[in-house]
Amino acid sequence: MNSARLHPFLLFSLLIALLVAMPVVSVLGHLGQSGESATWTHLAQTVLPEYLSNTLYLCLVVGCGAILVGVATAWLTAMHDFPGRRFFEWALVLPLAMPAYVLAYLYTDLLQFVGPIQTWLRETWDWSREDYWFPEVRSPGGAAAMFICVLYPYIYLLARTAFLERASGMLEASRSLGLGPWRSFFSVSLPLARPAVAAGAALVLMEVLADYGTVAYFAVPTFTTGIYRAWFSLGDRIAAAQLAAALLGFVVLFLSLERLARGRARFHDTTGRNRPAPGRRLRGGAALAAWLSCFLPFLGGFLLPAALLLRMAFTEGDVEFDPRFIGLAGNSFVVAGAASLAAVMLALFLGYGARLTRGRLTAFINRLVGLGYAVPGSVIAVGVLIPVTRLDNWLAGQWEAWFGVNPGLLLTGGVAALVYAYLVRFMAIALQTVETGLSRITPNMDAAARSLGLGQLATLGRVHLPMLRGSLLTAALLVFVDTMKELPATLVMRPFNFDTLATQTYILASDERLTEASTAALAIVAVGLLPLIILARQIAIGRRV
Repeated sequence: MNSARLHPFLLFSLLIALLVAMPVVSVLGHLGQSGESATWTHLAQTVLPEYLSNTLYLCLVVGCGAILVGVATAWLTAMHDFPGRRFFEWALVLPLAMPAYVLAYLYTDLLQFVGPIQTWLRETWDWSREDYWFPEVRSPGGAAAMFICVLYPYIYLLARTAFLERASGMLEASRSLGLGPWRSFFSVSLPLARPAVAAGAALVLMEVLADYGTVAYFAVPTFTTGIYRAWFSLGDRIAAAQLAAALLGFVVLFLSLERLARGRARFHDTTGRNRPAPGRRLRGGAALAAWLSCFLPFLGGFLLPAALLLRMAFTEGDVEFDPRFIGLAGNSFVVAGAASLAAVMLALFLGYGARLTRGRLTAFINRLVGLGYAVPGSVIAVGVLIPVTRLDNWLAGQWEAWFGVNPGLLLTGGVAALVYAYLVRFMAIALQTVETGLSRITPNMDAAARSLGLGQLATLGRVHLPMLRGSLLTAALLVFVDTMKELPATLVMRPFNFDTLATQTYILASDERLTEASTAALAIVAVGLLPLIILARQIAIGRRV
């Protein structure tokens, strides 16, 4: 036991876990402090109730809407056969490539008062503004609709896998008891899929809490927009940290409620028959209803916004890909590439260290590293900036004392601090992917390598790395795409005059220059499609196995 505690891989893992946890600890450390110029008191008396109500509203509506769409489409594509089912089983994943803030810009341009739809209504029917009612897209309800359109695939993916795994034995048992399709769904399949649905819903709520671009563009005040206001407009880092701590409390609350509601229930399949059941053939009106139920989410979440984006990009956007666009793409690729490379390397050592030194401490360390993915980017940005700024000020003071020259801030506002924030945010994705790959390598391979005289590092390099190529590539690709889309942390922490495709899209769209932003937005969506195409192929193959 003592040798495990002193193992170099374990010490390295502990150091990484402490670095990842530092931003969260930094945020929580400001809970008991009073803000500069009593900013926190002012916020609590004026806008904090609105932040709270809007955040709760979005979580409730988006959670229910995403569960409804995700579970329905998962059940239809997993357990039924209808025209277009093979296309929808992978196409329903594609909205994940569309950032919510891009969707918000596109639908605002389409649905606003001067947009093409309302303009056509007024011109066709000779209506004035008072003659008809049209839903206001820039509202909390509009923001919720944007989130549902792009986030339901989280629940769809997990629920569909759960339905397929429980497809055979459980449903046959329910039919033998006289239960029809609907009663089997509500009494057997849905309860057994509950852990998967809850996990997907937790991911959806994390994304809602982390979002800044959508709610800021729709002028919906939430905790995330409040953090930016306190930091940039009011210049109070303590109040920003306290708002970030409150937002972090939402994350902990949702995760705790789900675990508490699950209680001591277990969801094992004891039939031993997990092969997918043959899909129930739908015909006539039932087939049409199933097709529409799958087509409408695909239309609203990907097909229509992608068509609008392509039209803007190739008619009024930067079709020539001028030096400004190339510079933005270069910045995005540099930070995303650095973050993905560092994340994969660290995840490889963390995962391999956990394989060598199994125990509660290693499990706790990897859980701590995974905490960052549940923390919104704005919280991480605040948590990183506070200690980094203090370290910068201390280093500048020491340098001036030693050499008589003040070098200024060395780390704050640099690319290194931004990449560090990305690592804290997305390390969990790389670690989970690498651990999954390592779990498929039998321990007998390690024993065989040791019998041939290979040490632990040599075993990692000559045995595990060749077998982990696919997992490492997948991990790097996932972190790369998420970093390309990340907006809140990038807005707060990017160096001066260092814009990325995400920040440029947000800035131009906020200035109502959506057509100019279309090229950058299209590039983000195109990059996001790469891992989804790979995932979609796996889904299609897995359904036919």
